[in-house]
Parts: sequence; structure tokens; C-alpha cells
Amino acid sequence: MLRIRNMEAGYGNLRVLKNISLHVDGGEIVTMIGANGAGKTTLLHTIIGLVRPTRGEVLFLGQDCRRLEARRIVAAGCALVPEGRQVFATMSVEENLILGGHVLQQREGRAAVLRELGHQYELFPVLRERRQQLAGTLSGGEQQMLAMGRALMSRPRLVMMDEPSTGLAPLVVRDIFRVVVRLREEGNTVLLVEQNARAALGIADRGYVLETGRVILQGPAGDLLANRDVQRAYLGREKIA
Repeated sequence: MLRIRNMEAGYGNLRVLKNISLHVDGGEIVTMIGANGAGKTTLLHTIIGLVRPTRGEVLFLGQDCRRLEARRIVAAGCALVPEGRQVFATMSVEENLILGGHVLQQREGRAAVLRELGHQYELFPVLRERRQQLAGTLSGGEQQMLAMGRALMSRPRLVMMDEPSTGLAPLVVRDIFRVVVRLREEGNTVLLVEQNARAALGIADRGYVLETGRVILQGPAGDLLANRDVQRAYLGREKIA
């Protein structure tokens, strides 16, 4: 589904990503772990078209995405749940979700958007309860669920999530990761960027370790969990209740 080969990207003269190669196959949860500043967010922004790669290949569903605008990559079936939620605070929960269905409406019409809205309310029952509430008044966990639901409203082939557990209580993190697992069970594909390495590797099929813009380790999630270098550098005392 997603193939990246020898990619480099950054900002101006600052090279952030260095010779990155990775792949995500359909129906997988693949996680990218690493410390702050490792380049994880830059990687997602490059895939979605917010940052232009300076070298290498980015193929999504066989299409070269290096020069495509972000809106065209989203229309092709790639969605991003951004770090920090970034919900539209002065709009209601339902308005946020319907806005996320813009691509779906263009492709399949209003009825498809309403059906998908019902599906998101089934995935996130609290959003149904809060559907007329302003998004900015939600708790952090509720805003994260809204950000996920908004991205899923486009029915993406690949959904990318940037640090969905940041700032959330352990019980809320558990609920968020249960939804990620359910997405895979429903046939979705997920690229999950996380600092909470234990939680991410606990649900992923495969993982990559990113350090200072380079992939330094990759493999099945269980192997990375058992790797002593990963344990020492990234697992520590992280726990999910």
C-alpha cells in the first residue's frame, strides 16, 4: 500500500529525514517509534504532502506522491490524525465530523457521509452523546476521539496517527488503542507514530525505530519489544493500564 525508498526530506537547508525506506501493507498496523525530534512527524507530513521530499520515492497505492498536493493524496485514500488533535474548537462535534467527510461526499454523495457518521458514532459512543457540543469544550480524550473520527470520515485506505496518546490518562489511552485494533479488524491499515513504545508495539504487527532521521531498527513488533536496545532506549517504565 505504502512504499518509501531512500527518501530524504526537511525544511530549507535542514535535512530531517535521511535515506528512509519503509513499507506498510494492507491490513497492517505498523508503528514508528522514536524520541522527540527523531523526525516522526516530518515523515507523516512528507507522506501526506505537507513537506516535499528532496530525494527518493513515496508511492501510495502505486502512485508517485512526491509532487501531489495534500488534498489529492487525501482524495486518493490517505488520512492523517494530527498531533495535538487540532479540532475546530468553535464548531460542534458533528460539524467537525461532517467536515471530515468532504472527500467522501464528493465521491459518493451525502447519504454515504451520513452512513459513515453513524459508523463513527458507533466506534466512539461519547461523540454521539456530545454531537451538538462545541469541540473546544471536550476533554483531551474526547478531542482525540473526534480527531480520529474526523479522519476516518473519508473512509481512507491508510490512516496515519501522530502521537494519539499524548497527554491522555492511561485508561483513555487504552480505549484509544482498542479502537486502533478494531480498525485493523475492520480491514483498515494504520501507520501509528508513538512515543509510548510499549503500547504501540503491543498492538502493532511490525515496527520501525527512527533515530535522528534514520531507521535504525525494524521488524515484527514482538521482536522489537524483546530487543534489549529498544527496551533500554524506548520502553523504560512506560505502561498502559
